[in-house]
Amino acid sequence: MARGSLALQRWICVFLLLFVHAAHCFYLPGVAPQDFQNGDELKVKVNKLTSTKTQLPYSYYSLPYCPPEKIVDSAENLGEVLRGDRIENSPYVFKMREPQMCNIVCRRTLNAKTAKDFKEKIDDEYRVNMILDNLPLVVPIRRPDQENSIVYQHGFHVGLRGQYAGSKEEKHFIHNHLTFTVKFHKDPVSELSRIVGFEVKPFSIKHEYEGQWSDKTRLTTCDPHAKRTVTNSETPQEVEDKKEIIFTYDVEFQESDVKWASRWDTYLLMADDQIHWFSIVNSLMIVLFLSGMVAMIMLRTLYRDISKYNQLETQEEAQEETGWKLVHGDVFRPPSNSDLLCVYVGTGVQFFGMILVTMIFAVLGFLSPSNRGGLMTAMLLLWVFMGLFAGYSSSRLYKMFKGTEWKKITFKTAVTFPAIIFAIFFVLNAIIWGQKSSGAVPFGTMFALVFLWFGISVPLVFVGGYVGFKKPTIEDPVKTNKIPRQIPEQAWYMNPAFSILIGGILPFGAVFIELFFILTSIWLQQFYYIFGFLFIVFLILIVTCAEITIVLCYFQLCSEDYLWWWRSYLTSGSSALYLFLYAAFYFFTKLEITKPVSGMLYFGYMLIASYAFFVLTGTIGFYACFWFTRLIYSSVKID
Repeated sequence: MARGSLALQRWICVFLLLFVHAAHCFYLPGVAPQDFQNGDELKVKVNKLTSTKTQLPYSYYSLPYCPPEKIVDSAENLGEVLRGDRIENSPYVFKMREPQMCNIVCRRTLNAKTAKDFKEKIDDEYRVNMILDNLPLVVPIRRPDQENSIVYQHGFHVGLRGQYAGSKEEKHFIHNHLTFTVKFHKDPVSELSRIVGFEVKPFSIKHEYEGQWSDKTRLTTCDPHAKRTVTNSETPQEVEDKKEIIFTYDVEFQESDVKWASRWDTYLLMADDQIHWFSIVNSLMIVLFLSGMVAMIMLRTLYRDISKYNQLETQEEAQEETGWKLVHGDVFRPPSNSDLLCVYVGTGVQFFGMILVTMIFAVLGFLSPSNRGGLMTAMLLLWVFMGLFAGYSSSRLYKMFKGTEWKKITFKTAVTFPAIIFAIFFVLNAIIWGQKSSGAVPFGTMFALVFLWFGISVPLVFVGGYVGFKKPTIEDPVKTNKIPRQIPEQAWYMNPAFSILIGGILPFGAVFIELFFILTSIWLQQFYYIFGFLFIVFLILIVTCAEITIVLCYFQLCSEDYLWWWRSYLTSGSSALYLFLYAAFYFFTKLEITKPVSGMLYFGYMLIASYAFFVLTGTIGFYACFWFTRLIYSSVKID
């Protein structure tokens, strides 16, 4: 079933984008596999320590693990730095297809501080992440509920807590022996090998030796000469002040039938039961059905209304008319706070462009998990370059509202949304910095972000604003009266707050199942790769935002309430409120975060995500309603 869903994913990839080479959908085009000969050196790199309980990453060497002679940082891209990745070299060095047993890495004697550090990380369930040939290290775990079913955990735990037999006192034990398994696929002709898997089984063992410690000391608990290997943690290594810890490892090589192009499949098929796939498809079908129904009702009702209005002949009939035609002289009256609306519409266009292009790149395989940090980097750069469209759309709308100061509105468009996001991000970053976490963005990266904003994005917004303002004004299909019409008292269900909150339910319903997978990938450190499904969900989100806004806008105009500009934006934008509430529900039901700092980080980042979702969905709703009102008022004869 898992492989079937993978085939379905690739099929959707082809269907949506007519991309012929679906088999390479996961790989960044241009990334070549690395071939190894027997005896070639394999260097393991270490990445951050991660915990789903704290969400605060730390660099590997923040704990007193064995360092190499010289610690060398790998060059990280912008996305990796923002994710908190800190990739460094390690003392773990293998030779291709040459098994090793009981290799001693180093010996450590703990003091009070280092013991406390290890205990804290064990309590918070931190995991050690390593990388070999761009593949992350995983721990295979058999599922007790299913035979022959294995799930893969990212990284191995620093240690575990437990009790000695007959004792009630809980102790901390460290995983100090690692049994690595490197899986390789051999070319039958050239005898060259490619790495297709990197697994580990961690053990805690109190190593013993005879005599004084020296470089040539042989362990009695793990000796390749005596064929004595570590297979369990029955005599575990305790973490306490003045305790001696000896770090060791084995490495074995297994030939695999998995080819290099498919080596990520194992990592990407770590989702829960396949029922999730069916629930996604099921929800999409329901939403599509509802959308079709709504569209049919709208088309039939509107067709009848327009026909009826165009057949009115006498003045008496015209005076008796009711509904949306009555407000034709006010429907295109500029709204209050029109400048702010222009700014948010422009920002929404920028966000929409970024999401759309990112999705296309992701479905084509350019942003696969093997390209660490690629997604974040791509989104940032696309946001910057989409500033051109933000300036254009905001200044076009501003000119339609009879605005004259295009530079002011363009500057507001370039600064308002990013400034709010940057302020929240800066506070969160200060909190992370205070925890001495590797997730804190360095000053140099912060400067790079500010440069992208003011050095590239702002000028592009101004270029777009200039071009948009030079375009001819968008003409209204009907003339606006000089004196505003009085709005009659509205029914309770047409109350702005009520209709706005109702309007956000359907767009949220279109995405909430997919949202579960996205939140799981972000906060529970799993890979998210089903971009084909996500692209379909995104398209359905656009349709539902547009349709629910048009329906409620139509009812509003029929009630002779012509203040639709802001309401159209807020109707679909209110789905962001439900998104934030769902994030809170997810926090309390799925996550085990207990520290206040980690809770602040979670809600801070989800606030940023919800705000961005508000801008995106609000803009979709606004443009749908804008198109709809222009269409219906240009379709009837106005005397």
